[in-house]
Amino acid sequence: MIIGLTGPNAAGKTEVGHYLKARGFEYYSLSDAIREEAAKRSREITREVLIEAGNELRARFGPGVLAERILQRLEPDRNYVVDSIRNPAEVEVLRRRKDFTLLAVLADRTIRFERSRARGREGAAAQTLEQFALEEERELQSKDPASQQLVATQQLADVTLYNNGSLEELHVQLDTLLPRLMRNFPRPEWDEYFMSIAKVVASRGNCIKRKVAAIIVKDKRVISTGYNGTPRGARNCNEGGCPRCNSMAKSGTALEECLCCHGEENAITQAAYHGTSVKGATLYTTLAPCLLCTKMIINSGIVEVVYNRDYALNERALSLLRECGVALRQYRV
Repeated sequence: MIIGLTGPNAAGKTEVGHYLKARGFEYYSLSDAIREEAAKRSREITREVLIEAGNELRARFGPGVLAERILQRLEPDRNYVVDSIRNPAEVEVLRRRKDFTLLAVLADRTIRFERSRARGREGAAAQTLEQFALEEERELQSKDPASQQLVATQQLADVTLYNNGSLEELHVQLDTLLPRLMRNFPRPEWDEYFMSIAKVVASRGNCIKRKVAAIIVKDKRVISTGYNGTPRGARNCNEGGCPRCNSMAKSGTALEECLCCHGEENAITQAAYHGTSVKGATLYTTLAPCLLCTKMIINSGIVEVVYNRDYALNERALSLLRECGVALRQYRV
């Protein structure tokens, strides 16, 4: 799960981040990349310098660049809090993850001004309320897509939290809010889950023409996997083991020279090798099966095939599956 934090300066986003870190969330801030950029230029780290550096990065690499850099670091099996989201494009990037929630943390300006002075970061201690308000207006009202656009960003929030009270009161609000957000944590449906596993298995394929894999599932349990490549004990295709693939033959030609076994073929034979019955099972494959694999699927007792990608040469195979009563459907992750 990813909880993104947006809101004006000194509203309490950092305190929310600390609260989530103490509960197992890994913390990132889009501002860290801006601070790193400012440090490279040997510039004093002030709020004005950070705003300028952030705007320059967005103008040069796109308004979502800071979120793009963070998103590359986030694993799907962990919880994260991402602080300092200030542009709608950053929200758009992070929403590529289905488990992203944007939390807006708000507080009255006078309260935020006093908090900003108290923490004394980036020259805030010397500011007046009027200076604080002027700087903030640039963040709130800019129409430049490469600039901070806090109002537009806050309007995209899934949840809004008002933090005008004490730290203890903030924690009470979060104690109520966090379990509700966690209960909404999306789990992948079974098809997505199993096809995603098949795609990981495909990464082990040693065929240089195409990486394909299949997994066999029974009672919602993976009982066999297989990826394409040369037979057990033979030199791998990517080491020169298959003459057809290494000659880069056109699709559908020189098949009699191909030494590679298909992913479906390997999944079925691996089950046989280990004495596991596939009767009544479902086969998930990253590519629709060929005619040879189709005949193996039918005769092994597999009752359903779910495939990800189609290709032009397999209509006969798909027709045979239907004719023999094997359920068939396409699923795209």
